[in-house]
This record gives sequence, C-alpha cells and structure tokens, in this order.
Amino acid sequence: MSVALAETAEDVSQIAFGFMASKALFAGLHIDVFTLLAQKPKTTAELASETNVPANRITTLLTALTSIGLVDRNDTVYSNAPAANMFLSRESKHEFGDYLRYQIDKQMYPFLSQLNEVIDGSLDADAVDSYQHWMSDPEQASIYSEAQHAGSLGPGRTLARLIDLSDAHSLLDVGGGTGAMSIRLLEAYPNLVSTIIDFPNVSEIGWRFVTEAGMVDRVRYIPGNALQAEWPKEQDAILMSYLFSGIPGSEVPRLVDYTYECLAEGGHIIVHDFMVEDDRTGPPMAALWQLQHMAFTPEARSVTPGWLKERLKDVGFVDVREAEMVPGMTRVIYARKEG
Repeated sequence: MSVALAETAEDVSQIAFGFMASKALFAGLHIDVFTLLAQKPKTTAELASETNVPANRITTLLTALTSIGLVDRNDTVYSNAPAANMFLSRESKHEFGDYLRYQIDKQMYPFLSQLNEVIDGSLDADAVDSYQHWMSDPEQASIYSEAQHAGSLGPGRTLARLIDLSDAHSLLDVGGGTGAMSIRLLEAYPNLVSTIIDFPNVSEIGWRFVTEAGMVDRVRYIPGNALQAEWPKEQDAILMSYLFSGIPGSEVPRLVDYTYECLAEGGHIIVHDFMVEDDRTGPPMAALWQLQHMAFTPEARSVTPGWLKERLKDVGFVDVREAEMVPGMTRVIYARKEG
C-alpha cells in the first residue's frame, strides 16, 4: 500500500504497523520456520518440537505470519505460501532469507533508530553511523557482506542477460562488495575480467566468494574507499550497483564524470540502484529504501531515472537506456561512451 492510498484510519494504521509484519517475517526466519514448512506441512506442536520453542510462542508467530500471507493454515496444519516456499526456505535455489535475516533485521533496522535525529539535524555528525565506519568493523562488515552477496546473485544474473558485454574484456566493479555481480557477469562472459573496489574488510570476505566461484585468476580487488581510490583507466565497462543511494548526493555527478574519464572508447557505464519515478510518487519500496539509506548517509539524495539519464547525456554518453531490475525496487540505467 502506498501513502497515496491511505484514505482511512485503518489504512494509516496498516502503514504505521508495517514494521511489526517485518519483525514477524524476521522471527520466522530466525527459527527457520519456512524451511521446516517447506519439508512438509506441520502442526504447531510439531514445529514447537523441531524448533525447541514453546507452543504458545509458535502459535502466536504463525498467526501473525498467516495474517500477512506468508503462511497458510488448514485446520490445525500450517504450510508455506508459494512466495515463502520459493524465497524464504533454505531448500530453494531462489532463497534470500539470509539477506533479510542478517542485513535488514540485524543492521538496517537499528540504523533507522537515528533517522528522526538525522532528518531534523539534531544528531551530531560524529555520532552518525556512516557506511564507512560500519565497514571498518570486521564483524559488521561480515554480516553485511554475506547477506548482500545472497541478495545480489539474482539481480546479477538478470543484469548478465540484459546487457550485452560480449565486446568487453575489462570490468570495473565500483563498490562491488563480495563480487556477486562480477561473478554473474564473468560466468556469462568468459573473456571478461573484473577489478573490484571496496573497503578492506569487505574485500577479504569477497575473496572467499571469488575463490569458491573458481575465479581467482579473473578477479582482483583494490581495497579502499571507492570515493577516494584512484580507478584504473581504459576500462571496457564500469558497474556501480547500490552505490549512488549510499553516498552523499554531491558525489554522484562527480562519479558520472569520473566514469566517463576511466572508460575506454565505446565502453559501458552501468548504474543499478533503488530509483523512484521521476514524479516522485513511488514505487513505495524504492522510496523507503532511499529513506533508509539516509539514516546513515544524511547527505544522500534519491536518484530518479530521468535525472540520471540526462546527466549521462550531458557528459557525453550515448545509447542511454533504462530497464527494471528488481520489480518495484531497483532500476538499471546503462549507456556507452562514444567511440
């Protein structure tokens, strides 16, 4: 439900209490309810025994999950709704529960506790939990990076199908994290090699995923802050995924200019991120994600596709195109450097 549809007190209440639905989802993931129900439908007594959680708590949780459509109830037996079976069970190849359970529940939600003070400016700048400060903590970097990896493999596969990089040999993945996007693109294009720039703690974690993917000879890391590091030049493609929404808005035009400078003639720029419509009426998920990013990057600005496409054209990019990636949440804008 979007804010535009909030016409009654009930509508407003549903929006206001949406965080409770999220916590119900996270609690179900925490005790692996969706994986257990994917194996076969179960009663509350069976789930209580398998999770070692008292039956009254299981019953209350399942009631909440049923009310929001994640679980179906037939008499005394519970089963997963189709979406929960596909995306929340560990037995599904499409599962991204760890992304929700770790990054969103354990990290993003606590960040939001400072949103009010960030908006009204009452929080001291040194007290703002910034992304860079966050990634300097090895434990927090590990939680974030492993969850983000799980959440980026699917979009990476979509990106590989969407954009033709058959003419590219070098890819620069700016803020590329654990390399999920690079891995998917390298799988699709055997002649491609990738350079990933990200914080040192993230780079160490990413190297494990690169090794597991069997791509140690096709990927290298530049450990550092992508906003400060010097980028390699003459790249055939430069990817920035989930970067613009998490950096100060003033840096975005500069990075577009810098990308043009670092690309070879005919090279590709690829920007994937949360983007709201040009008239800023939604979609809700993209708008809420951008608001969440502002909690730890107060100077962040929500990017619209129209603004970004015009900026690319002004710099000199051609063949500017746009496509939806994660429905209702993210879009990809891509273009080429003339030549």
